[in-house]
Amino acid sequence: MRLAVGSIVVGLVVLGLKFAAYWLTGSVALYSDALESIVNVAAAVAALVAIRLSAKPADRNHPYGHHKAEYFSAVIEGVLIIVAALSIARASYLAIVTPHDPDFSMLGIGINAAASVINGIWAAVLIRQGRVRRSPALAADGRHLLTDVVSSVGVLAGVILAALTGYVLLDPILALFVAVNILWSGWVLVKSSVGGLMDEAVPPEALETIRTLISENAAGAIEAHDLRTRQAGRVTFIDFHLVVPGELSVLDAHAICDRIEAALRAEVGEATITIHVEPEDKAKHTGVVVL
Repeated sequence: MRLAVGSIVVGLVVLGLKFAAYWLTGSVALYSDALESIVNVAAAVAALVAIRLSAKPADRNHPYGHHKAEYFSAVIEGVLIIVAALSIARASYLAIVTPHDPDFSMLGIGINAAASVINGIWAAVLIRQGRVRRSPALAADGRHLLTDVVSSVGVLAGVILAALTGYVLLDPILALFVAVNILWSGWVLVKSSVGGLMDEAVPPEALETIRTLISENAAGAIEAHDLRTRQAGRVTFIDFHLVVPGELSVLDAHAICDRIEAALRAEVGEATITIHVEPEDKAKHTGVVVL
């Protein structure tokens, strides 16, 4: 929660710095950079709301919890990025049609560079914590900020080049390239978030880890089949059928399930695991073979 609040504070500081840089220079490219910062603030607010909602415990109307709320935040952020890109493209087009000479103030350029450094540091923090906390909202916010940093570096390089060469059309042309870049990042963000909403399975390497853990910790069982996984925010959902010998007692079968669940949670982290125990005549001889 503190990280989401921190994103809002950092976003407001960077927004102020970048608009100050635009005001000092009149550069369309720096305007595009400042406009994206508005999206950063709005996205940080959306992430905060989503994280608070996703932290709510399961209830009667939401028995599986509220974890997917974070994906909605990421989708909203992607849409905001796309809107910002279109706004930047419009401003770039108008500047190309009716060019003007910006004031390439070194103070303005320096202020913009300082804002980019702040964004870069915070992006690294969000991406790292998003992975550690398994939070799509924080990770998406960090990736978006990182894209902003990359485009900001390009903008600064172009603005400096335009100032040195006197070729003023380079300024709006560069802003147009920024628009295309963040439009692509918005599309990638929306696509990945929709995958979470559509209950995509965990990545292949994570699935292989789950299969191995089941195989290594199911001693006394025969096989596991119909393994299904999905990710909802920081929670991994795993369910499968576990085939055990027909003469095995309920107590012993339950002990095997407990052992598998403990191993999975130790490796995967927060997880909801459902195991359906079946007698040996239900074996399919496919899926996970017990070592």
